[in-house]
Amino acid sequence: MEQNHSRAMHGRTVLVTGATSGIGKATALGLAAMGAHLAVIGRDRGRTETAAQEIRAAGGGQVDVFVGDLASQMDVRRMAGEILAALPRVDVLVNNAGGYWSTRHVTADGLERTFALNHLAPYLLTHLLLARLRASAPARVVTVSSNAHTSGRIDFDDLQGENSYSGSRAYNQSKLANILFTYELARRLQGSRVTANVLHPGVVSTSFGAEDPGTLQRVFVPLLRPLMLSAEKGAATSVFLASAPELEGVSGVFFTRGKPHKSAKDSYDRAAAARLWQVSADLTGVGSIR
Repeated sequence: MEQNHSRAMHGRTVLVTGATSGIGKATALGLAAMGAHLAVIGRDRGRTETAAQEIRAAGGGQVDVFVGDLASQMDVRRMAGEILAALPRVDVLVNNAGGYWSTRHVTADGLERTFALNHLAPYLLTHLLLARLRASAPARVVTVSSNAHTSGRIDFDDLQGENSYSGSRAYNQSKLANILFTYELARRLQGSRVTANVLHPGVVSTSFGAEDPGTLQRVFVPLLRPLMLSAEKGAATSVFLASAPELEGVSGVFFTRGKPHKSAKDSYDRAAAARLWQVSADLTGVGSIR
């Protein structure tokens, strides 16, 4: 898979969440170099503005900045309103933001933070922007998951980890939820010319999980860092899914290293996907995507 630095994305607007560092910023830089108009979401205004300056320098084009905490549903709704007011079109939504916490954290909405940020945020943001994506069709929703989903299980009896919490278990569950969400979204958007695909970026050297790392992260990540992918290489599949002309019309597919791959068996459970969809709708207070 070669990253194309032509102006192939000229005239297209791409929104990237978690774009202040790591894979998100590298994705935005790659798409800006292809001529896209970027819009970026970050939690800290200073870091987001700094990232936007770098992205503008890379592409020479417009970069819009939206600031808020995606783990807060109030912030997601506010930012969605700002995005709809500022952007006449959204051709690609890249749901990249995510996190890992070794200990249990609760958001302002009373939800476990890993589930809120990694799954409910992309569910809600996609829903709120869907009419604009439809109006911009052909459009794409690209969601960053992880091969950690293969160890995940959707525990409908304890989604929030109230009874028993493990950072890795919460993270793995959220990454499986990303894939179930994408496959269900693709089914619901069939015929709309809005596609939904999901990816594993590889094991990338970033500051991911540094806010509240577990023992394994503290001990082994520094040792393994020289073997990890750069952020640019980790972003290559996101850039490919957002831009490749040959993927127009391709939907409901899991990609690794720019190639379609089978995801874990549990990710194809349509009953679980439908149940998770309804639970997510209830937790976010939104209607159903049809």
